[in-house]
Amino acid sequence: MPLRIALIAHDNKKNTMVELAREFAPFLSRCELCATGTTGGRLANEVGLRVERMLSGPMGGDLQIGARLAIGGLDGIIFLRDPMTPQPHEPDINALVRASDVHDVPCATNLSTARLMLAQWCAQESA
Repeated sequence: MPLRIALIAHDNKKNTMVELAREFAPFLSRCELCATGTTGGRLANEVGLRVERMLSGPMGGDLQIGARLAIGGLDGIIFLRDPMTPQPHEPDINALVRASDVHDVPCATNLSTARLMLAQWCAQESA
């Protein structure tokens, strides 16, 4: 069964998400991916990944992904957050990160942890 991964990136981190996805494209292409609106569109258009697009984060996309996580529909989240820019939907963001803790689902919130998580999954897949 393929891993089910959610990909989210704040505006100032979308380029970083695209670069990360390119780096791990062969692996990610074998996963079931969902993403918030703009991030998902960029991953599909610029990297060629098959991505189920949710609403944009401020319009409820973070909540949609959180709901999927809560019912056991995700194996991990990569959420490249911009800690230096205030987000109007900060309560939704906090709820999603909290839900990942409650349900013990890995959640990478920066590039270093995202790379570690993806590298670990790649290693497990090839073992």
